[in-house]
Amino acid sequence: MNAHERFASLSEQPFREVNGNSRSLSASFASIANVFRHREMLSLLVRRDLKSRYKDSALGFVWTLIRPLTQLLIYYVVIGKFLGAAKGIPDFAVYVFTGLTAYSLFSEAVSGATSSIVGNSGLIKKVYLPREVFPLASVGAALFNFAIQVGILLVASFFFGVFPATPEILYAIPSLMVLLVYGTALGLMLSAVNVYLRDIGYLLEVVLLVLLWASPILYSWGMARDVLGDSIALQVYTNNPVTLAVMGFQRAFWISGHESAAYPDQLLLRLAIVFVIGLVFLFFSQRVFTRLQGNFAQEL
Repeated sequence: MNAHERFASLSEQPFREVNGNSRSLSASFASIANVFRHREMLSLLVRRDLKSRYKDSALGFVWTLIRPLTQLLIYYVVIGKFLGAAKGIPDFAVYVFTGLTAYSLFSEAVSGATSSIVGNSGLIKKVYLPREVFPLASVGAALFNFAIQVGILLVASFFFGVFPATPEILYAIPSLMVLLVYGTALGLMLSAVNVYLRDIGYLLEVVLLVLLWASPILYSWGMARDVLGDSIALQVYTNNPVTLAVMGFQRAFWISGHESAAYPDQLLLRLAIVFVIGLVFLFFSQRVFTRLQGNFAQEL
């Protein structure tokens, strides 16, 4: 077939609207279906994201282990020993690393997804792909690093003789689901807004820092309750999805606190409620992303 015949064949093909009316509800479901059809590309982008982080590095993925262990050592020595936080929390190292593992998943997913559209501007301007695959690939890469950290946590728990072989470990499932749904929702929304307002990335760094210290990672929820008392501030603090997910992971992996640690009432029910709210938030975020993605190429 020569060039003239190919052009003639293409001219006979019907036009197909790629994104449709981004304001319609059907456009959101069409976008989700389109992402599913490109799931192999999503998997490829996850692997590319992981490899690009440590490209030309001698140690490669070993840095995935070094960073959280170094962070744990600093917090354990400075917060636990120098400031005395470890005195009121048994197996403080396991406690801290459990909270850091949960928080790191959320932090990496949101921060990576927020910069994903801008970071892939060259590809977005040249090739059509469902734009959602880029923030979702960042969430997938964060989930991979999370799995490695959970493995380290289990090995450390076994080494310290506090391996979480109890039914409480099931708390990890709803906690993980809460972190993923909120991380994905925020990642989708902020990745789209970041295309139009580049200050979002800097603002996010501040918010994530505040969330780190506003979660019971380096201190216990009981300490926060003693300071805040039975107030609205305590309820707002407690029902923060990240706080609930962190405490859920502590119930799952930190068995030293099963008898002595304080947790809010109905922790599992609270996790279920924030998860349902998170699904609504995820749907809303996807709608925002769908409406904003039409001008990505022009803005980039």
